[in-house]
Amino acid sequence: MTRILLHDCSGHPFQVQLSRELAARGHEVRHLYCSSFTAAHGDLAARDDDPSGFSVAPIDLGESFDKYNYRRRVAHEVTYGRRLAEAAAAFDPDVMISCNDPLFTKAIGARWCRKTNTPWVFWLQDFFSSGMAEAATNAFGFVGRAPAAAFRSVEARLLRSADHVVAITEDFLPTLDGWKVPADQITVIENWAPIEDLPVRPKANDWSRRHGLDDKVVYLYAGTLGKKHDPGILASLAQEMRDRPDVRIVVCSEGPRVDELVQQKAALELDNLVLLPFQPFDELPDVLGTADVLLVLLEAAAGRFSVPSKVLTSLCSGRPILGSMPPENLASRTIVNSGAGLVVEPDDRDGFVAAARSLLDQNERTTRGAAARSYAARTFAIKPVTDRFEEILERAVRRQPQLTNTTKPYATQEAS
Repeated sequence: MTRILLHDCSGHPFQVQLSRELAARGHEVRHLYCSSFTAAHGDLAARDDDPSGFSVAPIDLGESFDKYNYRRRVAHEVTYGRRLAEAAAAFDPDVMISCNDPLFTKAIGARWCRKTNTPWVFWLQDFFSSGMAEAATNAFGFVGRAPAAAFRSVEARLLRSADHVVAITEDFLPTLDGWKVPADQITVIENWAPIEDLPVRPKANDWSRRHGLDDKVVYLYAGTLGKKHDPGILASLAQEMRDRPDVRIVVCSEGPRVDELVQQKAALELDNLVLLPFQPFDELPDVLGTADVLLVLLEAAAGRFSVPSKVLTSLCSGRPILGSMPPENLASRTIVNSGAGLVVEPDDRDGFVAAARSLLDQNERTTRGAAARSYAARTFAIKPVTDRFEEILERAVRRQPQLTNTTKPYATQEAS
């Protein structure tokens, strides 16, 4: 038995699924997340069938984590890092997995690991220093270049200091190589979604009826709307679809960029644009089932270095996906190669609307939706994923970082 601390700041669905599966194998697992971080959370509530060694503990800042104010964000990251270190000390793990935590938070957590001689695994979902560097230069202009370079240096140093790095895409490898992270300390494990928690649901369900959407053609965006997303494209789609009274553009999200949509909805009188907050995880299957087309956004600047996990959740739903994304992005390639949907360039609003109109065809939607679910069923098996993480954790605890690399450790079989 190993005492494993898995910290996922965002509280996303597939990370907590991994924690539960590790606990089911006899490990004692504490799953930490930031309850002050605005995001679509996974199944973090206690369940009757939870393994005895599994527990979830929120870390609360006492106020919402400010992602968009540069100075307040840094202060929140530091405070959160200190509380993470306190929570880690209380649990006293044999090994820690660090995922989705902001840069300064991660630095404080890594320092705690060094002081206590606790091995840790850097689960690399994104290069946080890139966003911070952009924020610094936007806030301070030329003067911001110095902190921007410092942020990259800090992240590179953290990656080199980790006992192992789990990268979610091979696209990260050139940057890791440039930052001199040893190749034998990196394993590529692509993200997945908890398909057993996301059954295919009918269009007419309690959620769709409650919101008056069961008889509408619904284009749904569900998830975070941040700086890597252009919410204006959703307003443009609603504007272009006003000739179809049976169509609704539904957005389930929160935050400042949703406030922009509220303003555009009023200014353009977009009655077909429906704005809702994040929905509870236990209602997510019905929310996705309400959709006829699922929307994913990612701005061109994100390139290869951001892989929206909402794409993987969408694949489970049996619905087609329409993406406004860089075509070189791993999520874009997955959508296209699986046949699950269509992807257009982020700045091509006319192309986005045209693709959306092509998906008004019921046969087209049915074919692509079936391809999406088929891909998820073949690919998102939790047991082979956990095998790979278990091996990584064992090596980290034994201080043996040598590990055979693999890019697709999960099985290509029907997930049960």
